[in-house]
Amino acid sequence: MEGGVKVDKWGYEVRTSSDACISAINDFYDQVLSYGRHRSVILEAPSHDKDCVLANILAAHFLCSSDPSRAPSHLQAAKSRLEQATQYEKAVFDAVNCLISENRDDDVAVELHSKLLKSFPKDLASLKRAQVLCFYMARPDLSLDLVQQVLPNNEQENYIYGMLSFPLLELGRMTEAEKAAKKGYEINKQDCWVHHNLCHVLQYDCRFKEAVEFMKECSSLWDPCSSFMVTHNWWHVALCYLEGHSPIQTILNVYDHCIWKELENPDAACPEVYLNALGLLLRVHVRGEIDAFEDRLKTLANCVTDQANWYLEWHLDVLILWALANTGEISKAEDLLKGLQSRIAKMKKKKQQLMQRPIQLAEALYEYGRGNEKQALELLGPDFDADDCKMIGASGEQVDIFNEVWYCMLLKNGQATKAIEVIEKRIKTREGIPFLWRLLERGYKLTGREEAAIASEKAKLLETAYFP
Repeated sequence: MEGGVKVDKWGYEVRTSSDACISAINDFYDQVLSYGRHRSVILEAPSHDKDCVLANILAAHFLCSSDPSRAPSHLQAAKSRLEQATQYEKAVFDAVNCLISENRDDDVAVELHSKLLKSFPKDLASLKRAQVLCFYMARPDLSLDLVQQVLPNNEQENYIYGMLSFPLLELGRMTEAEKAAKKGYEINKQDCWVHHNLCHVLQYDCRFKEAVEFMKECSSLWDPCSSFMVTHNWWHVALCYLEGHSPIQTILNVYDHCIWKELENPDAACPEVYLNALGLLLRVHVRGEIDAFEDRLKTLANCVTDQANWYLEWHLDVLILWALANTGEISKAEDLLKGLQSRIAKMKKKKQQLMQRPIQLAEALYEYGRGNEKQALELLGPDFDADDCKMIGASGEQVDIFNEVWYCMLLKNGQATKAIEVIEKRIKTREGIPFLWRLLERGYKLTGREEAAIASEKAKLLETAYFP
């Protein structure tokens, strides 16, 4: 075999004679695992060694989302040198090639990553790549299987416990998720994904003040993080304030100074900021507080009329549909919705079936934004559960807003009995949220039930419990 062999940070062999190429690959691994804003460093690797298979296939994967027209040349470069590649490089190539193929089979892509990790369990960047895929499949169970598969080989490694805690919390195993996140924090106090996961757990448990204090303490460490990670962590902080019934001005300050402000950075990834900004504004809107945000929703809607922000993330598209419809950009919203429907039509049958719930959610959010709540309710159906829509690329916490939209529409459209049933069920899992008790109070009042006074009293107590 021609060319030299070096080892990457995992200790696996890579066919290259270039130290600079290996260094760029290792830097990329660190950027991926730390949610860094310089993942483009991988493009330096093939510039140092144009024949390196690992450099080219990782560059192709990166470019598939950041600059798709440049990906094929790197894919072809990797293919052309595959015979000379090491076993490790071939395994990564097979897994990534499947992942970036048109109309890929997600199950096959997961299986190839699992096979790769069985042979090369120290490769945490490939584990992360596989976990991201599982996230978009709404399969935290598979994600947990993968991390548990490699855990014995990585018990004191940086980042591994953040990767363990997230699927645990998505599976509702909060005690285990908290324990894993705390272990990750002991190993590396700068791991922003561990910060995020610990906040998730505290938030779910309605320990809002504790969550906010922890996140603010960590926030000075987020500057090197991607636009998504910075604004998403601040979205969690804002949500803790909102769910804990903090004054709306507090949430507004987080929006202005910690989420929207990210756009001032010259290297900001705007769609990543818009995702978290829209996710927060929809929550504020549902709570009837959007007027406090003045023209901010209109400003944001104007930004997302730009089609460069469309079709990047299903979750973002659903939120954009609501924002455009709500601010009167109906023709733009229709164009986006038609585009989503067209994309569904081109999918393989298996994927089409998986995406039925998400497209119904998209159609419902469009109608909800326009004020056609009866149509939106019909689209969501009588057994709606936002957890069935996680394949838009959203966590349980992120999709929960769609449950809240549904509850409010039920109450406003003569279905108070159904609303009471589903809100009572929700309160059993998260009884510390004052907003849910206010919704329940409304339901009881609409149906003439005397429990309205009890719900009102409970809400009142909780409204001053967290941020007095």
